[in-house]
Amino acid sequence: MEVVASQRQSLLSVDISCSEVTDSGLNFLSDCSNMQSLSCNYCDNVSEHGLGVLSGFSYLTSLSFKRSGGVTAEGMRVFANLVNLVNLDLERCLKIHGGLVHVKGLRKLESLNMRYCNYITDSDIKYLSDLTNLKELQLSSCRITDLGISYLTGLSKLTHLNLESCPVTAACLEAISGLASLMLLNLNRCGIYDEGCGSFEDLKNLKVLNLGFNHITDACLVHLKGLTNLESLNLDSCKIGDEGLLHLKGLVLLKSLELSDTAIGSNGLQHLSGLRNLHSINLSFTLVTDTGMKKISMLNSLKSVNLDNRLITDVGLAALIGLTGLTHLDLFGARVTDHGTSFLRCLTALISLNVSNSRVSNSGLRHLKALQNLRSLTLDSCRVTANEMKKLRVTALPNLISVRPE
Repeated sequence: MEVVASQRQSLLSVDISCSEVTDSGLNFLSDCSNMQSLSCNYCDNVSEHGLGVLSGFSYLTSLSFKRSGGVTAEGMRVFANLVNLVNLDLERCLKIHGGLVHVKGLRKLESLNMRYCNYITDSDIKYLSDLTNLKELQLSSCRITDLGISYLTGLSKLTHLNLESCPVTAACLEAISGLASLMLLNLNRCGIYDEGCGSFEDLKNLKVLNLGFNHITDACLVHLKGLTNLESLNLDSCKIGDEGLLHLKGLVLLKSLELSDTAIGSNGLQHLSGLRNLHSINLSFTLVTDTGMKKISMLNSLKSVNLDNRLITDVGLAALIGLTGLTHLDLFGARVTDHGTSFLRCLTALISLNVSNSRVSNSGLRHLKALQNLRSLTLDSCRVTANEMKKLRVTALPNLISVRPE
């Protein structure tokens, strides 16, 4: 640290993450008053006393202390002096409850990450209400309720809000709906039910919406049909079925659609036929059968398809041969045989292929020789041997990096 600190005012950026630096070592930087960026992630030997050196860094715009036990509510007093701070990362800092009072004056702050700060509560969030330049706020796995979200209503520039695994309900959407600039909203694993979801209709600028692992049904999806700027929608493990997909047919900008562990069947896929920009779809553990594969085959823009599904057979795989742009295909658990692998040779753009837990044997490997772009091939729990997989790699697919079984 002495060597680093010898640059004094010339030193603008320091990253000492994952190092053994102590309070004394950090203090060597006290003369580096022009510092603009400092990263001390995973520095377990820095205590709240070592943070005092930050008081002289008035030009600091970026500060990161991920998973640092030394960052405490008391130690955060020094943050009040960092008036030019734009980015602050306190992810997994578990002792900062009560310390956000010291950031309430940082009016230039645009990004604040407090993911997995498990003891942050509503009383902490009220100190963020005047940070009107905030654009990104990460609060996943904090103890924030609907009351805490109500303190965010004045953050008109907020574009990214992550509330994953926070104990909020759909009632918080009334406050969130006023955030007109919001483009990303993550409500994964929250207590969201259909009631109150009408507020989604006001979030016209949303591009990314994650509602996975909530209790919503088709009734909620009615309120999403007007979100025509959506590019990514996650409905993983929600209680939706075929009728719900009818409300998604107008979301023509969608690029990614996550439908795994839902009651979606083949009939519902007809509503997706107009999604010509769709690049990725996950239909794992759904009720989709070979019939549904014919409907998926019409989406020529697809690059990634996940079909962990025992209802898919060689017949369904044959329907996909026209998706020549596919780069990733996951058929884990599908009832694909050696005959079915013959259809895969048409998908020459494939980079990653998973046919694990299927009925493929060594005899079917010959059909994969045409997949010259393949980097990852997984055939675990199949009737293939490591020796034959190695032979395939050496003689036909030299670009393979990951192969299972080895």
